[in-house]
Amino acid sequence: MSSLARIALHPQFVIAPVRRRLFGAFVEHMGRCVYTGIVEPGHPRADAQGLREDVLELVRELGVSMVRYPGGNFVSGYRWEDGVGPVEQRPVRRDLAWHSTEPNTFGVDEFMAWCAAAQVEPMMAVNLGTRGVQAAADLLEYCNGAPGTELADARARNGHPEPYDVRLWCLGNEMDGPWQLGHMPPEQYGMLAGATARALHRADPGLELIACGSSHWTMPTYGRWEQVVLEACGDEVAMISAHVYYQQRDADAASYLASADDLDGYLRAVAAVCDHVAAMQGSREQVLISLDEWNVVHPGPDPGEEPSGDDWPIAPRFAESTYDVQDAVVLGSLLITILQHADRVGAACLAQLVNVLAPIRTTPGGPAWRQSIFHPFALTSRHAHGTVLHTVVDSPMFTSARHGESTCLDAVATWDDEEGLLTVFAVNRSAEETLELAVDVSAFGPLTVIEALHLHEEDPRTVNSAEDPEAVTPRPLPGVHVEDGRILAELPPICWAMLRLRAEQP
Repeated sequence: MSSLARIALHPQFVIAPVRRRLFGAFVEHMGRCVYTGIVEPGHPRADAQGLREDVLELVRELGVSMVRYPGGNFVSGYRWEDGVGPVEQRPVRRDLAWHSTEPNTFGVDEFMAWCAAAQVEPMMAVNLGTRGVQAAADLLEYCNGAPGTELADARARNGHPEPYDVRLWCLGNEMDGPWQLGHMPPEQYGMLAGATARALHRADPGLELIACGSSHWTMPTYGRWEQVVLEACGDEVAMISAHVYYQQRDADAASYLASADDLDGYLRAVAAVCDHVAAMQGSREQVLISLDEWNVVHPGPDPGEEPSGDDWPIAPRFAESTYDVQDAVVLGSLLITILQHADRVGAACLAQLVNVLAPIRTTPGGPAWRQSIFHPFALTSRHAHGTVLHTVVDSPMFTSARHGESTCLDAVATWDDEEGLLTVFAVNRSAEETLELAVDVSAFGPLTVIEALHLHEEDPRTVNSAEDPEAVTPRPLPGVHVEDGRILAELPPICWAMLRLRAEQP
């Protein structure tokens, strides 16, 4: 069964420029993200620093622009000083966040070296759970200080005389969550975040600081938390964080496929709170959203379990979702929503990067491979250039238990005027209907199709693995052409697609 779905585009109907920071990711000392993920001394592909070069190659291919570190829940109990200096002198600690043992063989300097190798911008988080203003100011001095002070000179002695010039700083993590070390009410956090922000800005007024929002908008703290925190420190921060994860519950695939509708509402609601506080305080500064944890979670069997009891392992294997085609299609739809809110989302971090809920998986001592969700992220990061366009969709509808009526078609387009490149990202969220897609591009003049790819399998449960790493991979979408000022294409059920066109020279 097929139905007609239409998109209308115009190059002058612009939402915002495409921000490169929308394509960030997240590295936390959780499970195998760091150890046997991005670093594994002795691995056949490890460099002199123990960094896995096969993972670095995939990170660069993924198109990650920025990486948040070191947490996450981990940061609320982290002493950054433990991870600098001679490795053999670093203390081994218990990590209370993930019931693990932290060897501290990978810390600030190793992360900065990895960022340079991966060609990504660092986003550092400071511990406001069990520490506070002084520890944050000390970390800033270590990272960004010019030689001549104690901590900047310590960095130089550790082999890094030049400042790292980290511009993005997160003021703690999920401080409204009862699971968080140092969990506190919004009034207390707002005062602490404000004091920390003022101290960091005294050292460098140009830093971009991110306050903690509530952990999710289903939290009982949501809304009031954002308001109280922004009233206390909104004039010191550039962004407030938002975190969200989606997964299929029971057999309700329709609600899962419509997850982007929930994300759209969440981003609108957080922006509304930011604007309300600004209006009440008479501020003309617009606080943006840092969606610095977002992803899909596959609820299938996990290769390990989160440790507990007397077991405090190093890099335990847990939370390693194995993603299928449906997961990739939902993630592609979430990326579409993030682009649709490029005017209010200043940064976004896919959580996480390697092994833990990740687009990249590794085997200790063995290969690294792309999971299904790798592909829509990599292609969107690579080809979303220029400006995000208002994308008007006319589509058949489907119904889900959690979200009600949703459009089968979800789509966004970017336009690079300098290069004359139009890119349309589209998802058929229906599990049953094929969409006959017609995109009105008459306002762009003559266009030529230069690439059309889609992610689709007859069995949406198909996954990649170490044994078959290419089972799910983008393939050409046949039959795409331009006719009478319209792009015509056919999108099968549960499908993500990218259409790239070039304006013909007059």
